[in-house]
Amino acid sequence: MPREHLVSINPATGKTIGTYRVHNEKSVDNAIRNSLKTFEDWRLLSFPKRADLLINIAGQLRKERESLALLATEEMGKPVQQSRDEVEKCAKALEFYAREGANFLANEIVATEARKSYVAFQPLGIILAIMPWNFPYWQVFRAMAPAVMAGNVMLLKHASNVSACALAIEKVLKDAGAPAGLLQTLLIPSSHVERLIDNPAIAAVTLTGSTSAGSKVAEAAGRNLKKCVLELGGSDAYIILEDADMDVAVEIALRGRLVNSGQSCIAAKRFVVVKSVKKEFERRFSEQMKMVTFGDPMDSSNRIGPLARPDLRDQLHEQVLKSIEKGARLVCGGYIPVGAGSYYPATVLTNVKKGMPAYNEELFGPVAAIIEAKDEKDALKIANDSIYGLAGGIISRNINHAENLAAEEFEAGNCYVNDYAHSDPRLPFGGIKQSGYGRELSAFGIREFVNIKTVFVK
Repeated sequence: MPREHLVSINPATGKTIGTYRVHNEKSVDNAIRNSLKTFEDWRLLSFPKRADLLINIAGQLRKERESLALLATEEMGKPVQQSRDEVEKCAKALEFYAREGANFLANEIVATEARKSYVAFQPLGIILAIMPWNFPYWQVFRAMAPAVMAGNVMLLKHASNVSACALAIEKVLKDAGAPAGLLQTLLIPSSHVERLIDNPAIAAVTLTGSTSAGSKVAEAAGRNLKKCVLELGGSDAYIILEDADMDVAVEIALRGRLVNSGQSCIAAKRFVVVKSVKKEFERRFSEQMKMVTFGDPMDSSNRIGPLARPDLRDQLHEQVLKSIEKGARLVCGGYIPVGAGSYYPATVLTNVKKGMPAYNEELFGPVAAIIEAKDEKDALKIANDSIYGLAGGIISRNINHAENLAAEEFEAGNCYVNDYAHSDPRLPFGGIKQSGYGRELSAFGIREFVNIKTVFVK
């Protein structure tokens, strides 16, 4: 395929479903000019009028929910019901910021010796959004909704394998009546991103992706002294304490590990189990994982669809094999199925220890790592023994005690007690350590890309 094209391949069949011509430098420059022109008017628009548009976009998403869901499933392999749910989640985020955005950005009066002093929040300009393929709609709208409600405009550089989804997002906004420059899709390869960040017209950058990609974007943004928000990888640990309700523990582990076929930065990945209950958890969890079906993502009976690309499936399998070579025991799964599509079965590794890929690295697919801990203190030590710090959880009948551990001792940006991690517009979302910095969603998210300005009137 010529280098001037991006290619979209159906991961369930391996067949090419679309080719897209890369935007040349002139097209990118035109998009930037269009963004700047739109920003001049959009930043002056009242909050109620911005909110009206967000409500319209939410309605348009719901109107096109089925076609958008089918497109995402075809392009990146997500089980189709999860694609439908993702579209609905985007609509709810838009409605949330339409309802709360003006309150989040209202002037904050501060009592000083001045006649009047307050903090005001003003938009920055063009936000460059660099987004991944695993949640092709949600990742975009959770960044876009607060950014545009705050008065910014956005350029979207989506993952190359979901170019059709990226263009569909742009069309949804157009059909909802958005100004042409409010959100524009740039069909460019990753190699062009640094040059785009260097452009003086770009005010700030938000990226969801791998830690390595985040490092490169942070370097470019830092060199240009531009604000950036990074939501990166995770190897989320779930601590199962001695007093855990085992029915609850198994259900949380199953749902948390298999969301989006395991391709989620906040999916449950490492299960740190206190020794006294490890055997029971391993048996019951493995029994459930063995029953999970994988196959055609358009068939709602399949809980796991294909991984998004063959190379990602192969990389995951290599991590499994290397962990086994180092002493992990394979309980179920752990093979590459014969036939078309980048499928991988629900897999459980136990006796996982430090130094194995299943312990140290992010497993981006339906592979669960079970790690034994001597006691609660050891479990927390193991959970925190990671370069990542995105999310995690604690499962225990003693809710007050688990809450205290989650709030005070668990090293992560998001910690859940007796539930698995999920993003919610009402709560801030983001990580620490090599899982990134900055926050999306809630009041914190809408204030990431504004000028927090002191106004002092004597």
